[in-house]
Amino acid sequence: MLRTVIIDDEPDNVELLAMQVSRHCPQIEIVGQFTESPKALLALRSLHPALVFLDIEMPMLNGFQLLEQLGEISFQVIFVTAYNQYAVQAFRFAALDYLLKPVDTIDLVKSVGRAEQAVKRSSSVWPIPAHILNEQLEMLKAHYPTTGGGNSAAPSKFALPHANGLAFVDTGQILYAESDSNYTHFVLDNGEKYLVSKTLGDVQELLESRNFLRVHRQYIVNLGHIKRLVKGEGTYLVLSDGSTIPVSRQQKERLLERFGWV
Repeated sequence: MLRTVIIDDEPDNVELLAMQVSRHCPQIEIVGQFTESPKALLALRSLHPALVFLDIEMPMLNGFQLLEQLGEISFQVIFVTAYNQYAVQAFRFAALDYLLKPVDTIDLVKSVGRAEQAVKRSSSVWPIPAHILNEQLEMLKAHYPTTGGGNSAAPSKFALPHANGLAFVDTGQILYAESDSNYTHFVLDNGEKYLVSKTLGDVQELLESRNFLRVHRQYIVNLGHIKRLVKGEGTYLVLSDGSTIPVSRQQKERLLERFGWV
């Protein structure tokens, strides 16, 4: 059973989420429900939950401040927010899980399933080091709509999960992303490679507003690293590290338009 705490300043939200969890997530045991974040902060130190559902917009201590005061954490966090679009993008870039209010049951079950798997994988490396959590929170706060961040500005870093935690990579370091079924390989300009459990379609949604373009069913490239386009029956790109990336016939015109080539 996953020992779970729910924190939200709206009592109705707490009750509704607790009811949804009880009905649809049998692996969860709710050990605490809080509407005041300072009380929740004190209780978290003694309840030892495996999972916390955490609202962000709360008086006294918001969700970000609560986690920062904890320092190292030994539980999975699922943020619950009333915002969408820009908030969703911020969560994805920071590699943090989230649910949108009103909470959809299918999304809830999926998020709990991910948390359960993360608990099983991560038991040997907890607690999460404070510096990793802080970097994730800083990325999230910088682009979350209520924090004064640039909800129209593109995050300059991308959180890439790996076996030992997270790598925070400048988007300019990414040469290209390559599809591998339900996974995506990220290749950096320093030779490092990361395998992420997201499809290339998921990655495309995050990257294409950040000087990246999908040029093939298997590849998304950083336009800033393109050195040459070699035309012919097998059109391909040459990147700054010398690697070559095929360009599909369907994407060739889109690529040329992006650069203003004729």
